[in-house]
Amino acid sequence: MSNSSTLTALVHTLRHEAEGIMSVELRPQGDTVFAPFDAGSHIDLHLPNGLVRSYSLLNSPADRGRYVVGILRDRGSRGGSQWVHEQLRVGSTLQISAPRNNFALDTQASHSVLVAGGIGITPIYCMFRQLLALGKSAELIYCARSRKEAALVEELSGIDAKVVFHFNDEKDTAPDLRHYLAGQPADTHFYCCGPTPMLDAFESTCESLGYPHAHIERFAAAELPPSENAQDSYSVELKKSGKTLSIEPGLNLLDVLLEAGCDIEYSCREGVCGSCETKVLDGEVDHRDGVLSKAERAANATMMVCVSGCKSRRLVLDI
Repeated sequence: MSNSSTLTALVHTLRHEAEGIMSVELRPQGDTVFAPFDAGSHIDLHLPNGLVRSYSLLNSPADRGRYVVGILRDRGSRGGSQWVHEQLRVGSTLQISAPRNNFALDTQASHSVLVAGGIGITPIYCMFRQLLALGKSAELIYCARSRKEAALVEELSGIDAKVVFHFNDEKDTAPDLRHYLAGQPADTHFYCCGPTPMLDAFESTCESLGYPHAHIERFAAAELPPSENAQDSYSVELKKSGKTLSIEPGLNLLDVLLEAGCDIEYSCREGVCGSCETKVLDGEVDHRDGVLSKAERAANATMMVCVSGCKSRRLVLDI
């Protein structure tokens, strides 16, 4: 991702939100102007140690001139959240991306149920507040290991709407999503952001209950291995440029496309930020990203070229 597509942001406020969770308020610096955003959006932070990490915006889309993200200090951090918690200082600057949204909110739904697991509350909080501000029917289910590790509890407790808290240590059990989600009208829209096991349980629960409108966002790389029928080598036809490229064993599709001079936005290289999403015209994709839903993967209309591969001998991309 080139620097021309990043913005310079000033670290205006750092705030302790819960055990292991810190919020970072960013404001424009100099002539920089922050673009407006929709609920469910995220931005990339380009950290001085060379890492790029995506974080959901938790503040209101009505805010102009600031972005606020919540960052959990990941126990298995490879230098991203750890650097933020240990090194980031008020008054310093960061390069950030403009907001992107892989978790769009349907504000026309008759009713919405939002489910958050841990730090997954960040986009969910923004979406919930947006729906309520629009006078829409919505409820929230917030799950965490303990109250002390849950951000925004005080803010949510003061909202005049249905909010269910499930803290494992208080309930003495993990959440039963079927119990919490059952009995909703079929046209309800469901949203979930949280750790991978919760997202998998959410998707399977919505499917078993016959809910067609289920939306997820992953905040960590899914780390999916290649499927059994993934091809070690295949050809990639670029429809717009007329080029045909060969993907040989051990090569990464994004790297081959960049080597061929393709102008592709990319950032995380882990299949979670969505910046490299590319339209697929033909061929069967081996999806290994954490962005697309089951339905979107089955539709085979787009792919994340930074991590995904191919199950067919030929792939045609709209590049």
